Amino acid sequence: MTAKTVAQLMTANPLFVRREQSLKDAHDLMRSKNIRHIPVLDQQDKLVGVLTQKKMIATVMGLLAKYGTSAMERKEKQQLIGELMDTDFATVQPDQPLQQVISYFLKNKHGCLPVVDSEDNLLGILTSSDFVRLAGDLLAGGDKE
Repeated sequence: MTAKTVAQLMTANPLFVRREQSLKDAHDLMRSKNIRHIPVLDQQDKLVGVLTQKKMIATVMGLLAKYGTSAMERKEKQQLIGELMDTDFATVQPDQPLQQVISYFLKNKHGCLPVVDSEDNLLGILTSSDFVRLAGDLLAGGDKE
C-alpha cells in the first residue's frame, strides 16, 4: 500500500532535545545518530522549536572563529539550544494527506516538518529524506507501509 498520509511515512517517536540542553548535546546527538533536524521540547513535552544542522554548523563555525579550537567544547556547553532553535516553524498533523505536504516542502525548501497532535505533543518527524525513500520504493515497484 502506497503511503498517502503523513502517519504512513513519518518517523514515529523521533529523537529530541530540550531547550535547556547545550549545543554540545545537540551536536553530539546529530553526529552520533547521523540526523540533520532535531525537535526541541519543553519540560511539559510540548514542541517549542526545531534545531537544524544548518543552524548548528553556523553557530559552531562562529564559535570556532571567535574563540578557537581550545575553547570550543567549553563554548558549546555554554550555548543553550533554546537560544539557537528556530521557533517559527510549521507542523503537520498525522492524518494530513502527503500531497498537501509535498507542496509545502517544494515551496518552502524546508528539510523537515514535525508531526504533532492538536496539543503540540510530538508524534513524529517527516523529512525530505522520507520522500526520497518513498520515491525510491515506488520506482523499484515496492511500497513503504
